[in-house]
Amino acid sequence: MGLRINDIFPNLTVETDQGSFAMHDYQGDSWLILFSHPKDFTPVCTTEFGAVAQLADEWAKRNTKVIGLSVDKAAEHVKWKADIEATSGAKAGFPIIADDDLTVSKALDMLPADAYLPDGRTAAHSASVRVVYIVSPDHKVQLMMTYPMSVGRNFAEVLRALDALQATYGVPIATPANWVHGQDVIVALSLDTEAARARFGEVDVKLPYLRTVKMPA
Repeated sequence: MGLRINDIFPNLTVETDQGSFAMHDYQGDSWLILFSHPKDFTPVCTTEFGAVAQLADEWAKRNTKVIGLSVDKAAEHVKWKADIEATSGAKAGFPIIADDDLTVSKALDMLPADAYLPDGRTAAHSASVRVVYIVSPDHKVQLMMTYPMSVGRNFAEVLRALDALQATYGVPIATPANWVHGQDVIVALSLDTEAARARFGEVDVKLPYLRTVKMPA
């Protein structure tokens, strides 16, 4: 069975271009984003790693650690980072997990159980390793996204989703469609309107089940 929302993210010990460590130790009490790729030195993946590198200050503002995964060895990751940094103009300071034997990909259910890496493989052999996990500080999976080979990920959306998760984490609110940080939020149905006013102040009752308030500080 694959990972589901609120599952504990596996505390795997991983090898990276920055050494070996257990995932929970790396995460500490931060939020965590893991984004995975089918192969080093491929075009879409290079642009995606560059986009993550360019957002380094934004991850830091949100107490979030990022870590990549690619189905190659750590030594290849080191070489690939030179290309990522040259094309993006940003330092790729985050670690990349080496998963040339598919141990991590299989543990996180990114691939079929019978997946293997033939000699002379291409990225197509490990195509389904294109996943984003966002994990909260209690090591629970909060969000998962899976992409096909042909579609580069929009890391502005990953950042927006992270903002929404952090805004609603442990608070009885939700975010509406297309929400961005600072906009009004929706009161959870677990609160009646009077309780919502007591907690959040003014409540805009659009429908009995759709009530919005200013985003809490």
